[in-house]
Amino acid sequence: MSDAYKQCMEQLDKTCEVIKEINKKGGEFDLVQGEVDVLRNPKRVIEVSMPVRMDNGEVRVFTGYRVQHNDVRGPYKGGIRFHPQVDLGEVKSLAFWMTFKCAVVDIPFGGGKGGITVNPKELSESELERLTRSYVRAISKNVGPHKDIPAPDVYTNAQTMAWFMDEFSRIQGQNEPAVITGKPLELGGSLGRDTATAQGGFYVFENILSKMRIKKGETTVAIQGFGNAGMHFAKIAHNSGFTVQAVSDSKGGIFLEDGLDIEAVIRHKTETGSVQDFPAAQNISNEAVLALDVKVLVPAALEGVITHANADDVKAKIILELANGPVTIEAGEELFKKKVMVVPDILANAGGVVVSYFEWVQNLRNYYWPKQKVEQRLKQKIDDATDLVWMQVQDYDINMRTAAYIIAMERITRALKLRGI
Repeated sequence: MSDAYKQCMEQLDKTCEVIKEINKKGGEFDLVQGEVDVLRNPKRVIEVSMPVRMDNGEVRVFTGYRVQHNDVRGPYKGGIRFHPQVDLGEVKSLAFWMTFKCAVVDIPFGGGKGGITVNPKELSESELERLTRSYVRAISKNVGPHKDIPAPDVYTNAQTMAWFMDEFSRIQGQNEPAVITGKPLELGGSLGRDTATAQGGFYVFENILSKMRIKKGETTVAIQGFGNAGMHFAKIAHNSGFTVQAVSDSKGGIFLEDGLDIEAVIRHKTETGSVQDFPAAQNISNEAVLALDVKVLVPAALEGVITHANADDVKAKIILELANGPVTIEAGEELFKKKVMVVPDILANAGGVVVSYFEWVQNLRNYYWPKQKVEQRLKQKIDDATDLVWMQVQDYDINMRTAAYIIAMERITRALKLRGI
């Protein structure tokens, strides 16, 4: 069992223990061991080998995965990542998280995830297209608008989704835009989808600050990770009047006490390939970003960056998990004791899957919404979920992660009971 999947199982066990304790005090959570066991195991694991002809004429064989964790509440939903570290354990973990993420924000999807073990930076665009199409052919019988709807993830984008949709449509012999989300607008994508993860995270951020009675003027922010989600979050926060003191990418970070001009940082990164060496800012390491004395820390890169080893170095009062699983279970417990509010990934970064759901609905109806309507409905979904999680935190004196998992487990197990599974 991979370390990431062990974290999933630990969180599941912890959630069950807390539910049992709540029930002893008069709670009415109906928990059956068999239902928990269903959630321990993905319903389907697909591993495929894909021979792809490179531009130089050679053939390379790549390994791809699609894990379908649970579909009791609706079709599987989850991204596809192209990354050299993709393996089955990672994909299983991400599919598990997706099941709970869809449940906590109450959209009618189950959890799935896919990936290919590849360094996309080493491939040309034509090689990436051939690889994507090969992957679609390999899994085409297991995906579809009412079976499994993938989306972009690490190192995949709207163009990747366009290739996916086109290849699947060719196989089906008809146009199938609802098979995948995160597409270009010209092919049935939704307005607001490109910034949805960051925008949803920002709605959670504002909601939590309001509940904790923290004023905008006293809120400083550090963001580890300056990819799509981290960059857009920085931009939204900066444009909304918050002081973003630090950001970082894979090459390192920058810090400016008076606050960074995020638009200028984006231009600098586009021109130089990194945020580092930004004029007037101090270069710092990714590790240093996590230990800055800021009000809000936003890990927006990869899993497991805050662990038992560095949890004590964290000075932020709020951690907003824009990445998947950036804080380990053990570190989360330590931070809770320090009274650090960790806003869990299954709530904080759920904006992407919520707007993916909106895109899917628009595709099925062939009727498209203005951006204002998308963002209005996103805010309503995110606020409703945040309010419910916060209520559980206050009622039971538990951390936000456990509260979110309890809500999700209630919804999933209720569906299992009703379906007689």
